[in-house]
Amino acid sequence: MTDAAPEPPTLGTVHHLADHRRTPTADPINLVKPITPTAEALTGTVLPPQGDAVDRPDNPLADWLTVPDLPILPPWARSAAALKANAGAAARLAGYHAGFHSVRLPKYGVRVTWLAAKGTWRVTVRLWPVLTCHEHTKVVRALAAQLAAKETGPELALAHRTAHRARTVARRWRFGTATAAAAGAGMALMVASAPVLVTVSAILLGLLAVVGRKDADVPLLDRADVPLRLDLSAQQLNEALRAAGLLKAGKGDDEGPRVACVMGPVRDGKGWACIFDLPRGGGKTASDVLAKREVLAQELGVDEIQLIMSRVRAAKGGNAGRVSLWVADDDPYLADPTPSPLAKLERFSIWDPIPFGQDARGNRITVPVIWQSMFFGGLPRRGKTFTQRIMTAAGLLDPWVRHYVADFKGGQDWMGMKHVAHRLVLGAEDDAIEAFKAMLKELLAEMERRFALFRGLPTSICPEGKLTPAIVEKYGMPFIFLTVDELQEAFLAMDDKAREEVVDDLGRIARRGPAAGFISNYASQRPDAKSVPTKLREIITIRCCTQVTDKTSSDMVLGSGKAAMGADASLLSEDHKGVTVLVTGPASHATVKNDLLTTAEFNAMCLRGRALREAIGQITGDAAGDITAVADSAGIVIAPVLSDCLDAMRHSDRMHTVDLLARLVNADEDRYGDWDGDKLAAELEAAGVERTSKQVKINGSNRAGYRRADLEAAVPAELLLSARATDPAGGPAGGPETNAAGEG
Repeated sequence: MTDAAPEPPTLGTVHHLADHRRTPTADPINLVKPITPTAEALTGTVLPPQGDAVDRPDNPLADWLTVPDLPILPPWARSAAALKANAGAAARLAGYHAGFHSVRLPKYGVRVTWLAAKGTWRVTVRLWPVLTCHEHTKVVRALAAQLAAKETGPELALAHRTAHRARTVARRWRFGTATAAAAGAGMALMVASAPVLVTVSAILLGLLAVVGRKDADVPLLDRADVPLRLDLSAQQLNEALRAAGLLKAGKGDDEGPRVACVMGPVRDGKGWACIFDLPRGGGKTASDVLAKREVLAQELGVDEIQLIMSRVRAAKGGNAGRVSLWVADDDPYLADPTPSPLAKLERFSIWDPIPFGQDARGNRITVPVIWQSMFFGGLPRRGKTFTQRIMTAAGLLDPWVRHYVADFKGGQDWMGMKHVAHRLVLGAEDDAIEAFKAMLKELLAEMERRFALFRGLPTSICPEGKLTPAIVEKYGMPFIFLTVDELQEAFLAMDDKAREEVVDDLGRIARRGPAAGFISNYASQRPDAKSVPTKLREIITIRCCTQVTDKTSSDMVLGSGKAAMGADASLLSEDHKGVTVLVTGPASHATVKNDLLTTAEFNAMCLRGRALREAIGQITGDAAGDITAVADSAGIVIAPVLSDCLDAMRHSDRMHTVDLLARLVNADEDRYGDWDGDKLAAELEAAGVERTSKQVKINGSNRAGYRRADLEAAVPAELLLSARATDPAGGPAGGPETNAAGEG
């Protein structure tokens, strides 16, 4: 019995997926958007494209026919001035090269002679194998070597003899030709003239020197490193910007991105001018260029003071990457100062900008002071007071300007203002400080009075709530020019409470006063937080700084961040006296060589200013009580020592001799530097002073001194009456009672 065969295993059932798909019940989605007409078809004639066919995109010749944007003429040939300037620059460059190499001719002679000797040796070494038939010698020696090896044969011996004969014949011809040529040349030179001999010798020497210099790193002539004042090229500018990190460096032979010169470099006055755009994609702006002034100056081979850079704003066709650059041939601020034109004027209107000085290119700089306040700072003995005095001097020549002056140094700088100033405070003693405080209160009261008047005037007379020329003359309301010099001395002499009060008063005048016709003119040597508080400096609109020690000090005077923008007074050196960095706005600054106005010229202007004011009845306040001026007008001479003592005691009714001498020395050290009490007493007695008492008591201290009443008694009574009668504003600020309260 056999078993049945096993059935194969079941592998599963085969299903057709198509039988199980869901029957589509909807039409497939058409992804093509049907075009549905939204309006009736337009009918008419198709017009040809309008405009220039060159600009049409379907024109295959558009790129070829497009007129390039490059100018037809290069920048240096677009005007007669540019041609003249660049021709002069080329002539100066040629002259420089000529002079540079002329003084080195002896050196070049020695060098050429040495190179010619080397060339002679090289020529001799190379010609000798030719003359001796070196190539024949090789063949002869090779055949001789074979014969020596006993490789004898008639053919080899014949070849050796033939080669030897050929070498001998070649040597005869070559030596004979060379000898004949040398003899012919020698005979020709013997009958030649001296110029021919010199010319031939020079040519021969030069050729031999070239042969001697070949393959040697020895320059025939020294390289003339042309100074920047003679040559500034776009290549130099690009290299300097690249070294300063303002342009990306290229790879391999590619130099990398370059600036686009909108103008120049071209000669402009005593320097080179260029306006350029930084390349896009570099991430650098014009502000970055200004911040790299020192590095760029080093790369261009000049001092920072010679490099003048500024942004070109949109109003002048600029953008955020456009820079105006001017490089001076040398330091433009070391020249002698220009005399101030104010010194020769008989009259000036304070409404006009004041001539202040010149910039590096010699352009006249003027400063409008209407509706402004000013602050001058910097190191001592750098011309700060002289610069500040230019502004006040302009106001002297306008009779409709009333001056208030406080000089806390108390020297001669502002002494001439006694003829004009409505209020004059000299020195930093207690009586002067009190007089200054009283002066500020007087100014604040006048300011409020003016604003009250403006509020009551119709808009036809006072349209903007400010002082106008019509209001000045109709209401007898002159401009108020407040000048304060050595402000730090006053603040250092005050306690904290008094200092804070004075700062608030000065701040109110600088902040609100301009609309009422107040012009503030402050100066300080130490613009730190204590001597001149920040809240006072920050509201000043015009700032001017002489040399300071560092960028931080410069920013304290000119404003935070100004050094990074290019207004940096720390770049000035000790030689830059009378040179200032002037900031007239958030983005406006210039380094200025200030006009020179000497003390003698300033004092003469004070007298002219007094005459102008006397003509219209504007001599007021302290100036009206100026006994010296009244005496001069009356033809009466008052002893200078008496006049100076009255000035020194203008805020006190009595003063100790020691203090009086100190003030006299401070005012005029040349005259009173060696005086003592006995000398002063003798001179005052000779001037007619009779002391009622030689001792005066001040603040409980009884010492030798003087009373102002005794000094005034030596002045003719009619002069005193005349001075007091012409003072419509009352006595001096501070008054005679200043020291009376301190009497014991």
